[in-house]
Amino acid sequence: MGNIIKVAFICVHNSCRSQIAEALGKHLASDVFESYSAGTETKDAINQDAVRLMKKLYGIDMERTQRPKLTSDIPPVDVVVTMGCNVECPFLPCKHREDWGLDDPTGKGDGEFVAVIREIEHKIVQFAKELTC
Repeated sequence: MGNIIKVAFICVHNSCRSQIAEALGKHLASDVFESYSAGTETKDAINQDAVRLMKKLYGIDMERTQRPKLTSDIPPVDVVVTMGCNVECPFLPCKHREDWGLDDPTGKGDGEFVAVIREIEHKIVQFAKELTC
């Protein structure tokens, strides 16, 4: 097989949904695609509820392996997946683009967070299947 596909998960602040997608992409589909995440602006740290719940659900420590990044900080990618920015979605050159339309759980309860994390997990698994067909 040729070069592995590079996928960027993008949202405005790169602190929550896109970070979760990067972590789950690496965890569940690293044999299918390389995962990156980035935003048009960055926060100082990854969302602490996301960090806590990803540790609890998957044993993944996002603070150890990831940090908030700008779209200019990642390599060129083949696929861009936006998380559901209702504002200005960042533009990155790519061969394929899709929007997952996910609500931002920031500031909400664990139930909302877990629902979004599980939805991202489902989408990553489906996406990996589509890429291998």
